[in-house]
Amino acid sequence: MAAMRSVILSRLMMAAAPKRYLHLTVAQAADKMMADPVEHATGREKVELLAKAAGNMDPFQLNVVKRAAGTKENPTIIPSRLDRRIVGCICEEDQTYINWMWIDKNSPKRCGCGYWFKMVEGEHLPGEELIFHH
Repeated sequence: MAAMRSVILSRLMMAAAPKRYLHLTVAQAADKMMADPVEHATGREKVELLAKAAGNMDPFQLNVVKRAAGTKENPTIIPSRLDRRIVGCICEEDQTYINWMWIDKNSPKRCGCGYWFKMVEGEHLPGEELIFHH
């Protein structure tokens, strides 16, 4: 009788215990490809992806601009789609700091070292109106 009670108790405990299932699936969609990232992108990311697809590898004009002659007649041209931009000038080759200054569109500015900079209208991007509000 005690053995019977033990079997019944063990079955009741097993029935009351939570069942944990291990579910394994084989990659059923192995022949399908991920969706194009442009379809999921929005805002700045989408503008950047569209510009890069069109061949513009610096859509937000963040790459370093090499100084030109830097004279008042031939200043270093800084493209921008905004009305103001901050520009850094490394005045001497072995300088360990950057001289930062604000420049305004169509208003040339001279750095303390004597080099001139001028900001001009930059290239507009497709979908840009989604992220830049002038």
